[in-house]
Amino acid sequence: MHPGSFNHKTKLLTLLLYRVTSKLSSMAYALSVKASLVLSFFVVAFAGNFYQDFDITFGDGRAQILQNGKLLTLSLDKTSGSGFRSKNQYLFGKIDIQMKLVPGNSAGTVTTYYLSSIGSNHDEIDFEFLGNLSGEPYILHTNVYTQGKGGREQQFYLWFDPTKGFHTYTILWNPRSIIFSVDGTPIRQFKNLESSGIPYPKDQPMWMYSSLWDAEDWATRGGLVKTDWSQAPFIASYQNYNAQACIWSSGSSTSSCSNSNSSANSWLTESLDSSGLERINWVQKNYMIYNYCTDKSRFPQGFPHECSL
Repeated sequence: MHPGSFNHKTKLLTLLLYRVTSKLSSMAYALSVKASLVLSFFVVAFAGNFYQDFDITFGDGRAQILQNGKLLTLSLDKTSGSGFRSKNQYLFGKIDIQMKLVPGNSAGTVTTYYLSSIGSNHDEIDFEFLGNLSGEPYILHTNVYTQGKGGREQQFYLWFDPTKGFHTYTILWNPRSIIFSVDGTPIRQFKNLESSGIPYPKDQPMWMYSSLWDAEDWATRGGLVKTDWSQAPFIASYQNYNAQACIWSSGSSTSSCSNSNSSANSWLTESLDSSGLERINWVQKNYMIYNYCTDKSRFPQGFPHECSL
């Protein structure tokens, strides 16, 4: 073989290897970029952004979105409280938010986080935090409304100080049940018992709401302890909103889960396993302070039907 021919072929092979290597490097870089974008999407989806996800509903400047949308604060003074509402409506979802409640003497104040539709026959799923005197525990008040009827109150003390830091409060609402959780620990379950004639919220899309307002007429010891306005402004803080939910489209009357992959929405069939049932029993044994299903003075003719199921 002629030496020149050998050198020419060597150069061609070297050029070919260079082009293949460059192509593979470009593909690897592109995949890396795409992976980073996907990861960024999920991080943002988890952290939430209050500018993008919510509208301020009242308060005349007392509600503030801070830290580029990562933090929201509500404020209450003698003139007004404040509140916000999700831009989206949901028909089922697993929704959680981290909250830090009003510190110090919060008597008379109520901080809420709830899902609700509108109208006289509305559905509603409530977390309400009833303030108290300094050193006294908050009361976590829960309720479920179906077709405009509530009266299903359960109340709890918490096993930590909710004013010292952020804690996660979750509403899981799917066709099977509604589960209230605190820092991942279930505290209450409201099952779908429509087969036994008990209404269940499943047809009305709901917004997520939150507010901080004055309820001194009833919030603390039935209204015996009034709000100390010298402590105002009272401030509650929110971060890390996360909604794994079926977003409702009012225009088409459909939800985003209608044609979605069921494996991506495992929460739609989520229920309490044996560990969850043990934890909910532990909470209700040690921290529940009121249960409508055991209030004989309120129901002298017998408890609501769901209490026996």
